[in-house]
This record gives sequence, C-alpha cells and structure tokens, in this order.
Amino acid sequence: MYDVTIIGAGIIGSAIAYELGKYQLDVCVLEAENDVSVGTTKANSAILHAGYDPKPGSLNAKLNVEGSVLAKTLCEKLDVPRKEIGSLVIAFSEEDLGTINKLYERGIKNNVAGVRLIAPEEILAMEPNLNKDVFGALYAPTAAIVNPWEYALALAETASKNGITFMFNRKVTGIDTEDGYYTLHTNAETIDSRLVINAAGVHAEDIHKMVAEPSFKTIPCRGEYYLLDLEESGTVNHVIFQCPTKVGKGILVSPTVHGNIIVGPNAEDIDSELLDTGADLANTIDGLADVAAGARLSVPAINLGNSIRNFSGVRANTDQEDFIIEQVIDGFYDVAGIKSPGLTAAPAIALHLLDIMIADGLKLTEKDSYVDERKRVHFDEATIEEKQQLISENPDYGRIICRCENITEGDIRRCLKNELPAVSVDGVKRRTLAGMGRCQGGFCGPRVVDIIADELGISPTDVDLDKFGSRILTGVTKEAN
Repeated sequence: MYDVTIIGAGIIGSAIAYELGKYQLDVCVLEAENDVSVGTTKANSAILHAGYDPKPGSLNAKLNVEGSVLAKTLCEKLDVPRKEIGSLVIAFSEEDLGTINKLYERGIKNNVAGVRLIAPEEILAMEPNLNKDVFGALYAPTAAIVNPWEYALALAETASKNGITFMFNRKVTGIDTEDGYYTLHTNAETIDSRLVINAAGVHAEDIHKMVAEPSFKTIPCRGEYYLLDLEESGTVNHVIFQCPTKVGKGILVSPTVHGNIIVGPNAEDIDSELLDTGADLANTIDGLADVAAGARLSVPAINLGNSIRNFSGVRANTDQEDFIIEQVIDGFYDVAGIKSPGLTAAPAIALHLLDIMIADGLKLTEKDSYVDERKRVHFDEATIEEKQQLISENPDYGRIICRCENITEGDIRRCLKNELPAVSVDGVKRRTLAGMGRCQGGFCGPRVVDIIADELGISPTDVDLDKFGSRILTGVTKEAN
C-alpha cells in the first residue's frame, strides 16, 4: 500500500516526486514508457518563460512566474544546464506594437522583473541578424533556456535517491475505487494507493475517466522543429518570439544550452487516436514549411540548410484555458492541461498541488535528512586536471565514442549504472549527448549499441532506440571471421 502514486514521469510527475521525496511517505511513480521524460518533456522549445504572456490572475500566470524563480535555484542545486539569456517578442506592424504593449501590461501585472519595451535601434544592436523591418519589441531579461530532459531527470533521480519508487513500462489500464484507497491496474501488476496524482500529460483525460465523468477534453497539438548545427551558433543571442496568437507563441528562433539553434514550433491539432502510433510525432512537408517561413520572417538569413534534425512534440492542450490542478474525488488529483508554460511552472505546480493536498488533510512529516543536490560528471566539461584524474581512475574515460560531442565510453557506461539508468540509445543520448551532434549518431551509434548490450548483458538485437520494443537491429546478416 503506497501513500501516494503518481501517474506519469514527465517534468510534472518528476517535480511532484521531488517534492514528496522530502517527506516520510511511501510514494510510487508509474510511467507507461521505459524512461523519464520521453513524451512532451523531451520535445519542446526548452524555454523557461518570464511570465508576461498568461492572463493576469490565472493559475497559469502565478505558477509561471513562481516556477521561473524556483527553476534558477533548482538548476543550480541539481546541476542542470540553464542560461538566463532573456527574450524578445518582435513587432512587425502597428498591430503587433499594440500586442506587445498589452503583453508589457500583463508582465507588469504578473510581477515579471525587468520587462520593458525597446525601440528598433536597440533591438538591432542586440540582435543584428533580425529582420530590419522590426517596429519594436518586448524585452524580458529573466527568460532562460534549459535542458528540459536533464531537468526532469535531475528531479526524478533526486526523488529516487530519497526513496521514491519509479516503475517503468507500467501503463495504467484501469482504476478501482476502494474504501479509503485505490487499486491501479497496470499491464504488469496492480498497485494499491491511498492517494493518486494524475500527471499523465496527453493521456490525463483517459486516466481521469477511469474514476469520474469527463470534465475536460484533451486537444493534442503537434509542433514541429528544426535543430541547427553548432556552426549556426550566434545567429541569435536571445529567445526570439513573434507576437502570440490564439494557438501559441508563434515561431521562435533561440539558442539552446548546448550551443545549437532551435527553430519552431508550428501548432497543429491532431486526432487523439494518433497518439502513440508514431503518426503523432511525424514531420510534415507543410508543417516544416510553415516553421521555415516563420523563422525567415524573424531572421531572414537563417541557414536552415544546416539543420541536423527535425522533430515534433505534442502539447497537452485542453478545452480549458488554465492549468487543471484539483481534487477530482476524495484522494484523486488531476494535474492536467499542462501546456506552455508547463516546463517553467513545474516546480511551482508541485508546491501548489501539495498545498491543495495538505488542505484536504494530507499530513506531511519532513525526513530527518534527504538528498537535495546532484552533481553531473561529464568528461567534456571537466578541466584538464579533472580529465586526467577521471582517466587514471577509469581508463574508459580515455576513449572517445561520440566525436561530435566528445563523449567518452566512461560517460556512457556511467549513465547505464546511475540512479534511474538509461536503457536505450536515446536514453544514453539524453543523459550524455552521445548522438546529439552533427552526425546524429551516424558514427557513434553502433558503438553505443555495443556498450549498452555489454553493460546490460543483452544481445545487440535487443537494444532499443528509444521506447520499449523500438529495436534497432533485426538480426545477424553474417558472422564475423
């Protein structure tokens, strides 16, 4: 019998688990996939928004600004790459100027620090590659960029070190309401829990309907992206937004924490039946054309020919304007409709939910001691002295496997043994960056497969690319001499 069970190990489920890990509770996290952050969390714009966009007075606005502040401290404690580079919302017409004026007023009401309106001369001095026809911009210096999957992993790994149980490949198929607790049926076993938190992202509606009548409708929204080679680093220095519309914040052009340039997304509502079929994450000719056109409006000379990867993510939009964070029935909580700025708001969402649960009677006793820090070990980021020390302790650090990102065999083997270890090629990529560079795993991919197979004691033909069952190799074509 668990005290609390969280359904979903994306950024929201991981943030909640991190907070609950501080208290004397038996907590379980059920994740349908084989790793943390394999859904919306791994495929988004990686922006920590300043907070000028949400409607003043909304939960979205409150938790955005609070989450942005909390993220700064969390990323420092948990060693998560984060850079506070600021953002610009660009106006290209008199109508756009009216929009950014309204956003400025919202920013003031939402208590966004440092937000101000700037003229074309200052804009072009800050960003010389922008469209010279710019009319003005809203500048928000507290906007930041982050590694989103590393953020989720850091929260989840810390929660695990504090005794939270993570169970992967556990799809919840049904929930029975018992007298004072819930029985959750999964594809593997049943779990009993006094309290349940539904943080299932695009599947939150499905989980909700297992215990209550529908109260919201999920409208999955696909966004497509370009990721540009490191050669394009410096094309822009801030997060460049266009004026938002009813479907989103427009096409952005932004640096990533790793030095690439990310471009996107568009916004296309898709049928819920496409979820988890592969078609939900497909890139399309029309979608990428829309992204390219939008990017060139902001940065006319942007070199999309230097794209090293296109990808898509699906946002958990609903028919509700605000975040849905509430008790559905006694002991069952929805944390649903966490669209943008969900990544930013995640730590504040976790604290807000705990406040609700405490008001509903949850008793929390803080542990005498708990882990509240984390240190990554990455060979490429180490000093010369640190590298020499790593190699002397473990010669695997002396063998470069990923030449694009300078990732060593030691880095890869370490992430296969860490708290919540990688179990797939993309799991290794998310933890080490192996395969993230220009060749996208073309050179290092086979070696990564071999290392995973060796470390896990399985055949290379049983190694997954990403989700469980996504085998890379189908069999042996010929035996070695």
